[in-house]
Amino acid sequence: MTAPDGTHLMNTYARSAIAFERGEGVYLVDREGRRYLDFYAGIAVNSLGHAHPGLVEALQAQAAKLLHVANLYRIPEGERLAARLCERSFADVVFFCNSGAEALEGMIKLARRYHHVKGNPRKYRIVTCEGAFHGRTMTTISAANNPKYLDGFGPKVEGFDSVPFGNMNAVRGAIGEETAAILVEPIQGEGGIRPADLQFMRDLRAACDEFGLLLILDEVQCGNGRTGRMWAHEWAGIAPDAVATAKGIGGGFPLGAILATDEAASGMVPGVHGTTFGGNPLAMAAGNAVMDVLAAEGFLDGVDRVGRYLWRKLEALCQAHPGVFRSVRGAGLMLGLVCEGESGTVNAEVVSKLREHGLLTVGAGDNVVRLLPPLIIEDAHVDEALSILETVAGEIEETRDAA
Repeated sequence: MTAPDGTHLMNTYARSAIAFERGEGVYLVDREGRRYLDFYAGIAVNSLGHAHPGLVEALQAQAAKLLHVANLYRIPEGERLAARLCERSFADVVFFCNSGAEALEGMIKLARRYHHVKGNPRKYRIVTCEGAFHGRTMTTISAANNPKYLDGFGPKVEGFDSVPFGNMNAVRGAIGEETAAILVEPIQGEGGIRPADLQFMRDLRAACDEFGLLLILDEVQCGNGRTGRMWAHEWAGIAPDAVATAKGIGGGFPLGAILATDEAASGMVPGVHGTTFGGNPLAMAAGNAVMDVLAAEGFLDGVDRVGRYLWRKLEALCQAHPGVFRSVRGAGLMLGLVCEGESGTVNAEVVSKLREHGLLTVGAGDNVVRLLPPLIIEDAHVDEALSILETVAGEIEETRDAA
């Protein structure tokens, strides 16, 4: 049976009818030639925008030489990217994979394996937070414990204890003799751009130290410069034991990674984990091309600056249209507009209207419109986006008044 849209694609997405043909920096162009300002970036994936010259050149050059070899052999560009990631993080070692869900799966295995080799095989449970999103595999949907994503998939994978996000008393209450780690997103993305309080992050680190647990972070969406620092946890001044990341690390090419300390990764020895495609030469060419930009002097400072400029503009938008938008939250270029649900404004309506006016955004939980533009945006792009947001807010108010 074909999907409702007449294609032979499995019916797992409610897709818009728009089909994009090409991209130019922070813009996408559809098959009819209409240009859209891209403020969702493939859901925080296209960190360098579209058709970035450095990324295109790197992929073309590598594709002409070698696409794939197995990890049974050395891959020098992977060794180089791993070293660069470690230089810009807490980590000593890196494991490359293909996606955020794979990175989370691997990091969960890392945490359990760590305690196993340390002589504590009973320590396997992981404390997680309500509102989280860690991927679509059976293990990651079980970790997030969201009924929406668990429905119809049978019993959950055992070993996760979910507590309210930001509630340190609940976290400490969930820690038991079988607890191996605490897993949290420094900023919940799918859950509605909900940033963890910085003190909460510090308290998590302290609790892990106190009880001999690993602090493992999901920075699939909030990492790789998205918040104005290489890693979102840096704002709290802490060092985790491991981080799972993906999305923007490849600039659009499928790439994920686990970053870890030597100690945390001590159980990850030959034969216990692996990947067929992860870390292949083409993926590593993409990752290094993205790192060339992120590591350039002043680039992340620029992300922070333009993110603060966007924040100020969005705050003014909320003040001007309180019946449409309630507030703004997030960090850097990972921001969320909370829609005023009490007045009937829902994020899906706003996302649709913005798209009609040429601005691409994406919804999230808690009635939020996510703004995740490429990290290369400038003030002029912010102004363009705000002009469209103002127009849409005005139209929503006019429709409501007319009713």
